[in-house]
Amino acid sequence: MNSATQTLDTRVPANPDEPVVVFENVSIAFDQKQVLKNISFKVKPGETRILLGPAGVGKSVLLKLTNGLLKPDEGRIFVFGEEVSAMREEDLFKLRGSIGTVFQEGALFDSLTVRDNVGFRLEEEHVPGDEIDQRVTEALRFVELEHTLTKFPSELSGGMRRRVAIARAIVTNPNLLLYDSPTGGLDPITSTTIIELVVKQRDVYKTSSLLVTHRLQDAFTLASHRFNRETNKMEPLPGDHTDLKTSFLVLFDKKLVFDGSTHDLVHSDDPFIKEYIS
Repeated sequence: MNSATQTLDTRVPANPDEPVVVFENVSIAFDQKQVLKNISFKVKPGETRILLGPAGVGKSVLLKLTNGLLKPDEGRIFVFGEEVSAMREEDLFKLRGSIGTVFQEGALFDSLTVRDNVGFRLEEEHVPGDEIDQRVTEALRFVELEHTLTKFPSELSGGMRRRVAIARAIVTNPNLLLYDSPTGGLDPITSTTIIELVVKQRDVYKTSSLLVTHRLQDAFTLASHRFNRETNKMEPLPGDHTDLKTSFLVLFDKKLVFDGSTHDLVHSDDPFIKEYIS
């Protein structure tokens, strides 16, 4: 076990017996236009939920509700047993220290080096400089970019910037990861590299995750592959993959129209779902 594994494995959920995320009849509208209506689901410890649906259906809105960046008009949202939909901003800031987010397009600070981008949250928390250097290096080693410490985002490819964004999300040892279209705008080969890192995070560190994607191929790769520590690669699994603790949520027309396993999604009789995944 390398030093990165030793550090990241110290993460301990607030309560390993309760769901990490709970949505209870959540609704939200913007300018009187309903975006989400009566959304209910759970994310269990160590579980990855893949969120699918057409563009503009509210997938990114759901992630922002999860970390308290948006408040629902109706319903309740719990993260680590805390009702984020009723929390004050200062309490939400503390809670977000246990949530890692990979934004669409990476959202790195152009004026900061890779080291300072990845360590930004640690700097805000006044972590000692030597510890920041160690944890940033370990996070970058996880995404195989430890050689980029002194580079700026403009010197990196799109795929490398996305991998740096993943390093920034995991450097705080989060109990929950939110991925907002982590492969958006990337070519298929680079997308596979990013999905491999998501699989690695899921299988090595068992981090609970909510992942939004527009690419069905990425979704089904994540749901049907595991990470092999011996080869340091992901590999396909036979069978129904239920041991992966990875399942699907599908949004359509403001509502959650599917919540279940890969097998049930593929064999759904719902006309929209059949057309959507075809």
